[in-house]
Amino acid sequence: MSKLTLEQEALRRRTFAIIAHPDAGKTTLTEHILLAGGAIRAAGAVRARGENRRTQSDWMKIEKERGISVSASVMTFEHDGKMFNLLDTPGHEDFSEDTYRTLTAADCAIMVLDAAKGIEPQTLKLFEVCRLRDIPIITFINKLDREAQDPMALLDEIASRLQLDPAPIWWPAQSGNRLRGMVEMGTGRFQPYARKPAGSAEDVPHPEALPLADAARYFEEGEHEALLEAQELVEGGYPAFDRQSFLEGHMTPVLWGSALRHFGIDELLAAIGEWAPPPKTMKAHKAPPAGTRNAAEPVATTVEPGAAEVTGFVFKVQANMDPNHRDRIAMFRMASGKFQRGMKLKVQNTGKQLSVNAPIMFFASDRELAEDAYAGDVIGIPNHGVLRVGDSLSESGLIRFAGLPNFAPEILQRVRVKDPLKAKHLKKALDGLAEEGVTQLFRPEMGSDFIVGAVGQLQFEVMADRLGEEYGLEVLFEPSPWAEARWIGGTKADLEDFMGKYRGQMARDIDDDPVFLAKSSWETGYVMERFPSVAFTKTKERG
Repeated sequence: MSKLTLEQEALRRRTFAIIAHPDAGKTTLTEHILLAGGAIRAAGAVRARGENRRTQSDWMKIEKERGISVSASVMTFEHDGKMFNLLDTPGHEDFSEDTYRTLTAADCAIMVLDAAKGIEPQTLKLFEVCRLRDIPIITFINKLDREAQDPMALLDEIASRLQLDPAPIWWPAQSGNRLRGMVEMGTGRFQPYARKPAGSAEDVPHPEALPLADAARYFEEGEHEALLEAQELVEGGYPAFDRQSFLEGHMTPVLWGSALRHFGIDELLAAIGEWAPPPKTMKAHKAPPAGTRNAAEPVATTVEPGAAEVTGFVFKVQANMDPNHRDRIAMFRMASGKFQRGMKLKVQNTGKQLSVNAPIMFFASDRELAEDAYAGDVIGIPNHGVLRVGDSLSESGLIRFAGLPNFAPEILQRVRVKDPLKAKHLKKALDGLAEEGVTQLFRPEMGSDFIVGAVGQLQFEVMADRLGEEYGLEVLFEPSPWAEARWIGGTKADLEDFMGKYRGQMARDIDDDPVFLAKSSWETGYVMERFPSVAFTKTKERG
């Protein structure tokens, strides 16, 4: 039993996401953070009860084959008296929606940049999402073991393209084959870098840190003096780190290293523990469940992490993490209270009550039962389709957090199963994937085709892969006549009038909300002009 108060337990939580362009080294960094935090013995090998099972944050078959992350995963570990909840997000731009939803559950983001490439297009997109949500950012410049850009040019790029004040915490001494180590600003502590011996399968540990003034033996002629000069220049030319400015989103502390060589990782983990914010006060509404007769209007409220009532929201649903058990896990980010196994929680938008008897703490696809959890923690709630992305849960059933958005898909395709006898199974499988947020599913009012929507082509490949692996369905995707989907809203009379005139282009989404399917963006604009009293929207709030 914890002797700490609810507030003290919340204060020791750090819930952070890692964002990066594909190939910046995000998955490698994730594993080495877990290694530094003592959660695994070797990158890829989990410290599990009774056996040393191999696992990675990338656990789906397609992720292992392609070496990319396409599903956000959650990992929890305790280190240095703090509880860390690491949310690993997909780097691939086709999965930006999954990343956006994961960032709603994070209090801080680690932005990983490739030292040779700097800020790449997807990094910029993900950064914009963080800015929308006022998430403070710690920058980690990775791959110093390869030839890199000039460090000052990288900091100037952060300042000019992201409008953030970079505050270098460490400064690298060269890169690639000439990498000697890095020096800490302010203290002058030098962390030497040990090169992996040629032909060796084993990494060698990096030497102990020491004062830069005493580190001449690690340098070749002229390099030591050059680094001392650079240190002086950087300390004079860049602002010192200010935590308040960082929390407000104006400044980013910059750390350097090589995830592959486990260099700079301990320093990054210490920075997250020291500077990343604990769970914050969240905005919510107090509202009775949908369908309550004579219900009062929702009232705006705030939820403090130290409040007694257990509250939180579902930001992701993951099905079939264990293919043997057709399981369905809702990832529940706690906002307040002390959760205990066996508790009953109510879903605000349906009023349904759940007994949470087997809550899970995650380690990628590995899991163990959670006996208790506090604000900031992410637990998995097994359920059979009761919980969906955007659902708010609380003991009273009255708290509703701002919903998570669905974005209008950019590609719409027809899907059909090769074996016509399995058409019923296809509907069930597509419903499941749509509830997870892997795809969006639209059922046309006329005709029996299923239309699936996605942000990018890779999502269709993941869909086909999962339908085959998890449901045994061979499917074909075919071009659909539709180019755009828009949710529609308005008075009942206006909607009925519109839907009557465009019945052949109307569909329903998974929540049974009406959706207009257009053949082109020109047609969308034309129809919007003809029906000014009908609202056409690109986003829809879930929950």
